[in-house]
Amino acid sequence: MIMSTLSQPEPTQPEKDYLGLHLKELPYFRSLVRAVEARFYQDFHLESPTLDLGCGDGHFAAVAFERKIEVGLDPWEGPLREAAQRGAYQLLLQADGAKIPFGEATFASAISNSVLEHIPQVDAVIMELGRVLKPGALFLFCVPNHQFLAALSIAQFFDRLHLHFLAELYRRFFNRISRHQHCDPPQVWEERLHHAGFELLDWWHYFPPAALRVVEWGHYFGLPALLVKWLSGRWLLVQQEWNIAWLRRWLNYYYLPDPRSPQGVYTFYVARKKD
Repeated sequence: MIMSTLSQPEPTQPEKDYLGLHLKELPYFRSLVRAVEARFYQDFHLESPTLDLGCGDGHFAAVAFERKIEVGLDPWEGPLREAAQRGAYQLLLQADGAKIPFGEATFASAISNSVLEHIPQVDAVIMELGRVLKPGALFLFCVPNHQFLAALSIAQFFDRLHLHFLAELYRRFFNRISRHQHCDPPQVWEERLHHAGFELLDWWHYFPPAALRVVEWGHYFGLPALLVKWLSGRWLLVQQEWNIAWLRRWLNYYYLPDPRSPQGVYTFYVARKKD
């Protein structure tokens, strides 16, 4: 099994303000996770053409990449409309990931950012992705891992009171609102990848439990932002720098240090289609 590279040196200040760019358009807790993930992609060169599997509204690709991704694919029409407005893709397609409408060995690379954990038939999707990737193609993706549910702070509070039934109920509840189908360890993902014709080159856990608390409680403190989104179509009414400065100062505590951690609740994977 490929081991993670947690001993890599601490990264310097990112050249691009991924956190600020996310904060202007997304809830703060989602912004923190996506900004951390955007930094990881900068260490890799994605050969063209690239497929974004589960591109959603296109916001992540618009922020994380300097070039247009060749194809963004998603099963939902609403997010694809938003993605079209952002212009981060050369082509957008509404399709099931288990039935990608391209021939064999079409793409030279692929990404899937925080998507695969939501897909019930994930094995079929990875198998189909392997079909449309060229031999040697790089596949980068990230998902929550087996440490995610155990690290939820409210569940831990119930556990400390020996109310383990309530702790389990809360973990099920949070998993449901997060729409998680899979929170698996690297061994499980490596097996899936191997079965679909991939080689796992590297992986690392990131986003320690302290950062997860920002995300967990943000789901509740961020409810007013959800109302704003329903009424205005935007998560933040005022997108100027002065309105996010205080959030940036707070979140930088979690964003700027190296987010990689053995206790991290998400995992970033680097895989390659076998020759």
